[in-house]
Amino acid sequence: MQFYPFSKIEKKWQKFWEEKKVFETKENSKKPKFYCLDMFPYPSAEGLHVGHFRGYTFSDVIAKKRKMEGYEVLHPMGFDAFGLPAENFAIKTGIHPQITTKRAINKIREQLKRAGLGYDWKREIITCEPEYYKFTQWMFLTFYKAGLAYKKFSPVNFCPSCKTVLAREQVIEGKCERCKSKVEKREMEQWFFKITAYAERLLKDLEKLDWPENIKTMQKNWIGKSEGAEVDFEILNQNLKIKVFTTRIDTIFGCTFLVLAPENPILEKLKQKIENWKEVERYIKEAKQKTEIERLAENRKKTGIKLLGIEVKNPLTEKIIPVFVGDYVLGEYASGAIMGVPAHDQRDFIFAKANNLEILWVIKGEGEIDYQKAFEGEGILINSGPFSGLKSQKAREEITKYLESKNLGKKAVYYKLRDWCISRQRYWGAPIPIVYCEKCGMVPVPEKELPVVLPKIKDFLPTGEGKSPLAKVKSFVNTKCPKCKRRAKRETDTMDTFVCSSWYFLRYVDPKNKKVFAQKKKIKKFLPVDLYVGGAEHATMHLLYARFFTKVLKDLGYLEFDEPFLKLFNQGTVYYKGAKMSKSKGNVVTPEYIFEKYGADTLRMYEMFMGPSDQAIEWSDKDILGVFRFLNKVWNLAKKVTKNKIENLNLEKLWHKTLKKVEEDVENFKFNTAISSLMIFCNFLEKEKEIPKDIFVDFVKVLAIFAPHLGEELYHRLTNKKNSVFFEKFPKADPKKLIEEKIIFLFQVNGKVRDKMEVEKGISREKAESLAFESEKLKKFLEGKKIEKVVFVKDKLINFVVK
Repeated sequence: MQFYPFSKIEKKWQKFWEEKKVFETKENSKKPKFYCLDMFPYPSAEGLHVGHFRGYTFSDVIAKKRKMEGYEVLHPMGFDAFGLPAENFAIKTGIHPQITTKRAINKIREQLKRAGLGYDWKREIITCEPEYYKFTQWMFLTFYKAGLAYKKFSPVNFCPSCKTVLAREQVIEGKCERCKSKVEKREMEQWFFKITAYAERLLKDLEKLDWPENIKTMQKNWIGKSEGAEVDFEILNQNLKIKVFTTRIDTIFGCTFLVLAPENPILEKLKQKIENWKEVERYIKEAKQKTEIERLAENRKKTGIKLLGIEVKNPLTEKIIPVFVGDYVLGEYASGAIMGVPAHDQRDFIFAKANNLEILWVIKGEGEIDYQKAFEGEGILINSGPFSGLKSQKAREEITKYLESKNLGKKAVYYKLRDWCISRQRYWGAPIPIVYCEKCGMVPVPEKELPVVLPKIKDFLPTGEGKSPLAKVKSFVNTKCPKCKRRAKRETDTMDTFVCSSWYFLRYVDPKNKKVFAQKKKIKKFLPVDLYVGGAEHATMHLLYARFFTKVLKDLGYLEFDEPFLKLFNQGTVYYKGAKMSKSKGNVVTPEYIFEKYGADTLRMYEMFMGPSDQAIEWSDKDILGVFRFLNKVWNLAKKVTKNKIENLNLEKLWHKTLKKVEEDVENFKFNTAISSLMIFCNFLEKEKEIPKDIFVDFVKVLAIFAPHLGEELYHRLTNKKNSVFFEKFPKADPKKLIEEKIIFLFQVNGKVRDKMEVEKGISREKAESLAFESEKLKKFLEGKKIEKVVFVKDKLINFVVK
């Protein structure tokens, strides 16, 4: 077998595609649009490894197929260049992030081009460039004017290693998702986006999206809608009430105590009346130092301090019950107070046992009551006054109505979702366009003064003191108030990098526009995104934030749609030597290694052939050879192509069956089985003395979406055409060629017909024998007999000569 000159071919066609602008999007095209988008990469200095290329390859195959199907394809690429990854690398190397980021971008861009990925590079965006973050700042001001951006003192997650505040979504199991350091709780004044105002729409609109169910579920759980009732517990002798939210108001007759979150503001109002305030104050201080994960851990003992001198009245039983402060109740969720129903909540049951509190059973399930643990299910109310005998669901409705009629409570809905903390005490980010004036207060920077340019400074190390390094730069901090023109100071925090990536898909449709983030007619032509490919790890961060941004911009009249990504596909993770491919683990395979040894088309094909596209797979240096051999086989098969017209009905039918399978598999992201079908077809071609040109040209057109360099080369050799193969029509299976001819096939034993079956014409001897041994009619004539001879007559019969 002669190896094909992949290195020479790839350079040739990459140059051709660039010069001929093959993958550039034509804005004035009358064709239907298809917007295919990849999650753009962080510019890591090491560049991309082969694991990163998997999703990019998948989207590229779909984009190239759509182009050949007659769509005007928008397939852009850019770089998510601000944020901790780039800045931490700069700190590690001592080289300014502007320099390291630019180097990394150049390296990754070159890698992507070498892989034959069909991006429109004229639309490239880089989020750390002023031309881009001018509009990130515009987004902030737009949200601010709409009342969706605000600043407040709040307990926040602080990473002592990264020396900055993190959003709740960036804390995984109590640790920084970036550096894995244990996160601390700090009270700081921070900027927030009011994403909670969109909680219900973010939840409801998931139903109209063609997204993986696991991603939808993750977002539903993160938003965390709870429907229930708010009820007021009157504090004795204080003229104050404690508001409690519960989803199980049907258990209120079993409420024997309340627990307040350490952050509940009512504690400050009651401190003069709390007899053991010093002890309570110490407990509150310790609780606030703990992370949410620590406080809610299942196996952790539930602690609390009784508030001596404070009691409340159960509004339905009128019993006087004690009040505790407990760190397992969170101030950020609902009302920051819970009603303790120990008979029907295991957590409350354990707490009540530890504190010798009354336990009252008010719900009965099937069977006898087990008094050794809480019954948390639904059932029939008992010991519940006029509501006894009602089922739980009905009781919740009736008790809520009663509370509303007596002005003691009401229906309520709460969400676990918290407002998004977007300010960072780091250098490498978009400056927040706010000015502080002693006379005018907080003043937004006028739009005409955007961008507020991030200055290049030598000392960009984070301070760890709750202030950005920009706070030390007098030339940046000192400014004039936009209103009164007096001396003022700039905001020195920068924005979370996720703000930059929450709207980048909009900028691709009009990336050079200096006046607006995108022209309305271009937005209307190309958006929303038809297909978005990327990792599932962004489910509750980027994907949620981008949906939020889209809904806000729709409400403010900038967009006509309220969901950014119509279809989402998550590629499976690539593992190598038993672990997720990562430089830190030392198990990285670079694309350059594969490019040099086997070629870019081999890398692309292997990324797809390794296994199901949505599942994790193990990289194998050994298995990649099989794909390389296949491409070389195709190269050598081209030598057997003849210009003569060949009537080969079986080959033609097999090709159309293969084509139909490939079409269906590509649309369902089953790239591995699509490639397998092409390999099987090639095995049949090997057996042919001559290959019909029309079939092989169509085969090459299909191959081109997977292996574009080889596909382009063979297409030009076979057709002598000057234009790219990607301007050709993608072959379609002919339904007439897919019709299977059926025949009546005879099964004989010693010359006598023992069974008949309708089978496909051209059935093989092996298949006929298999059917014979499965036949109930033939079994009694064949079982226990010695088969001396088998006579097979194609498309007629099979005869078993037995003794």
